[in-house]
Amino acid sequence: MNRSPDAAHAADPLAALRAATAGRHAALDSGLPIGSPDASLDDYTAHLALLRAWLAPLQAWLARFADGPAFDHEARLGLIETDLAEAGASLHGDVVTFTDAWPAAASPAYRWGVHYVIEGSQLGGAVLYERLRERLAPHRLRYLKGDAAGPGPRWRAFMQALRAGVRTPDEIADACAGACAAFDSILELRTGSRPPQS
Repeated sequence: MNRSPDAAHAADPLAALRAATAGRHAALDSGLPIGSPDASLDDYTAHLALLRAWLAPLQAWLARFADGPAFDHEARLGLIETDLAEAGASLHGDVVTFTDAWPAAASPAYRWGVHYVIEGSQLGGAVLYERLRERLAPHRLRYLKGDAAGPGPRWRAFMQALRAGVRTPDEIADACAGACAAFDSILELRTGSRPPQS
């Protein structure tokens, strides 16, 4: 019998999250101009505008909860706005911003899944930074660069906290639902339509 997450991943929330979101992750990565070999500053600012439209409402929603994961993303929003301003881009952008409201009573596990997508996006940012820092100089690409220590230490701390906070099969399934919703929301912003549900 097929379950989500399946039994093979039931003991490891990280493996379950990766399996549950693999298709969505591939769909997102394959359609981002910032990932192309000839990515320009315009591509970077469009990428930042998309991330801002996605992350700002998520951060506001996550800040309402007093329990569960405690990973603040305000600093990342600040880096996005600084990079946009340095490039002379609008801080409002023209990205479509219609997304469903995030659930007011989401479980901690569901929110762990949302955080998984946000935290994982920073890992991809580090790869893009190495690829683009010379091409887009003198722009400092602060958002992609992130912390001076790189994303590794924060990601390791996140994984440890995730595994401590999401343990049971029901919690793992709830975390997978939150992660899928987070991917769906950014895919919706990027394409202007809701992606097919799997």
